[in-house]
Amino acid sequence: MNKPYKLLVSALEPSGNLHMEPILNSLENYELFGIFDERFGKPLLPSRAFSIMGFIDAIPKIRLAKKAIKDMAKLSLYVDKVILIDSPAFNLPLAKAIKEINPDVKIIYYILPQVWAWKEKRVAKVEKYCDVLASILPFEQQFYNRATYVGHPLLDEIPKCKQKYKKTGYIAYLPGSRKSEIKKLMPLYKEVAKKINKNNILVIPSHFNSSEIKEIYGDIREFDISRDTYKTFLKSEFAFVCSGTATLEAALIGVPLVLAYRAKAIDAFIARMFVKLKHVGLANIIFDFAGFKALHVELLQEDVTVENLMKEYIHMDRELFFANSQKLHEILKYGSKNEMIKLIKI
Repeated sequence: MNKPYKLLVSALEPSGNLHMEPILNSLENYELFGIFDERFGKPLLPSRAFSIMGFIDAIPKIRLAKKAIKDMAKLSLYVDKVILIDSPAFNLPLAKAIKEINPDVKIIYYILPQVWAWKEKRVAKVEKYCDVLASILPFEQQFYNRATYVGHPLLDEIPKCKQKYKKTGYIAYLPGSRKSEIKKLMPLYKEVAKKINKNNILVIPSHFNSSEIKEIYGDIREFDISRDTYKTFLKSEFAFVCSGTATLEAALIGVPLVLAYRAKAIDAFIARMFVKLKHVGLANIIFDFAGFKALHVELLQEDVTVENLMKEYIHMDRELFFANSQKLHEILKYGSKNEMIKLIKI
């Protein structure tokens, strides 16, 4: 029997773990080491150990990160390949540390740093320390000299998309995946749900247990609870979504949405100083680079009010949104699983 293929993985974010899952499910006879969700095995550290939101939340994690980088670099001496997923603040120092003690190991960077938003200098570091640059956005080749577009993981992960727009009587509410996001949006979503007075579905991330739900969300008796984002989007005729991967998921599935996001004041101030994009939603960013108008409305900071959320709900052109969501599929083309498996096995 062949020896198992040994992979060192650094997946700090829930989204990184989700995007890794289809790849791992299609690989055979492998051993996993590093930082990842416990559902994949026994990690050096679980991804949840690094759960943060914003610049201020990151400060207490610095000591933990430094130790983890040293330990991960040592582990690289015993594996066949390294896969870094997103999280450049951690993964770029990790790539450097690995190459310093193990220059021959191949490092694949999957889901590249968003240098098109800020920190363009990261391009040089990624290209210096990483052997394969696996891009999930087709426009990133404008910024990286040797990025390879591998497709977008959501096109593997989303099991089914809407074939046409229709009213269903269900409204989806996704206030985020982090406690601070949820606590800022949930009171507003509750007011909106009362005004719309339809079947309200609240999507709660799987990493929250029952005791956490009560503390984070408060009274949610007016909502049906779902743990399945995709089924909820397929069932819903409209969605209120916190900024993040879920906005792109909604757009690809074909459910009209409005993006809402309230960051801490200091984080918003810093972002305004450095981020150089017209939009924050991934679907809108993809449309910007493709030369199209924004796919959906974005409400940020003080603009996130019950009145503004209701205005967008009432006035959005649902049919136009659905037609544009089909363009999104054409731009992204295919999923990333097959190309990533090829890169791992080479």
